[in-house]
Order: sequence, then structure tokens, then C-alpha cells
Amino acid sequence: MKWRFGIVLMLLIVGTVLVVRSEIDVREQTSRFVEWLQSQGSLGLVWLALVYIPASVFFFPASLLTLAGGFAFGIVKTVVAVSLGSTVGATAAFLAGRTLLRRFIEHKVASDVRFRALDAAVAEQGFKIVMLTRFSPILPFGLLNYSFGLTKVRLRDFVLASWIGMFPGTVLYVSIGSAAKSLSDIAAGHSAGGTAQKVFFAVGLVATLAVTIVIGRIARKALKDAIADSERSLP
Repeated sequence: MKWRFGIVLMLLIVGTVLVVRSEIDVREQTSRFVEWLQSQGSLGLVWLALVYIPASVFFFPASLLTLAGGFAFGIVKTVVAVSLGSTVGATAAFLAGRTLLRRFIEHKVASDVRFRALDAAVAEQGFKIVMLTRFSPILPFGLLNYSFGLTKVRLRDFVLASWIGMFPGTVLYVSIGSAAKSLSDIAAGHSAGGTAQKVFFAVGLVATLAVTIVIGRIARKALKDAIADSERSLP
């Protein structure tokens, strides 16, 4: 079992280093990825969902994937694919942090006071804390997935709370990606639909942004209070 751990850890480290050290233009590659997704038709949605697994494990900016999906496929289908894919990806990182990469992640967050408070808060109300951090993360998103693997939160609570907590942000980024596609079509003179449809779409986008901001502010305050209570109970 130890040799398997060593191989997996080595592959993860090497893969991460290669991504960081490469001179690949992430945005350019994302643009190519969009074109490839569109060429795959409906199967592109499946690939979009699956790519969130390595993206979550290797700290790739998943927001770019979400925007790309919205640009390529519109809102409804992309929200479903991204919501499922991002939840599975977050769960993969969570399980890695709880098993294969536990020691590495422990070393990474050992001196972080925020994690100590988070760990104490999760011990008391795991589902609520996971959901609030998805609305307003106190640690970088990728590291947060791994860090929760060190806590006592149950897997089912993590999965459900992550799915609920990430949903507003998913809708927002997909909507922005779809809006970018609409603006691109308008600029190229290929826009379909009348003025009323465009206005309705714009209002929906603004409403989604407003709701996401409000939810984030409420979550930030609730999370701050919960963390503060936990910090007072720390030795």
C-alpha cells in the first residue's frame, strides 16, 4: 500500500510542477477547448463534466471551464453538467486529502489558524460550514477541498453541502459565459431573437449576479460568526 501511495503522490507532484512550469497560455488553451467541445456535440457536455475531476485535483482554474461551457452550450445543459462534474471533482480531492495526500495536506495547513478554526467549526456543524464555505470560501477553493478531507465531516454531508453551495456560483459563471457568446454573436451579426429576448436575458444575468452577491454576503457573515465561536473554544 505504501508503494502505491508513493507512486500516486509522485505523479500528482510531477503533474502539478509540469502545469506550473509550462508556458502554455491557459486562456488560449481554454479557447481551443471550447472549439473542441462544440465539435463533440452533446458528448461535449460529458467531457466537460469529466474534466472537472483532474481540474479539481491539480488546482486548474475551474471557473474558466465553467465560462467555456456556458459559451459553448448555453445555460441549462451546462449548469447540469458543471454542477455534477464540479461536485465529483471536489469529492475526488476530498477523498485524496483524507487518504493518499493526508500527510502532505496536513503539513500544508498546519500553521494556518483559519484551518484550525474551520476544523473546530466542522466538528460541531459540518454540513452547514461546508455549505457556507462554498458560498464564501475562507481558503483557496482547491486547497479547501483537500482540507475538508482532514476534518471529521461525513462524506455525504460534504458532497451534498458542496453541491448546494457551489450551485449559485455555477449558474452565475455559466450565465456569464453564455452572455459572452450572445455578445459575440451580436458583434458578428449572427444574433437570433428579438429585442425582448435580449432584454430578458440581460435582466436574468443581472438578477443572477445580484442574488449571488447577496448570498455571498450572508454566508460570509454567518461563516465569520461560526468561525469566531470556534476560535474562542480553541485552547
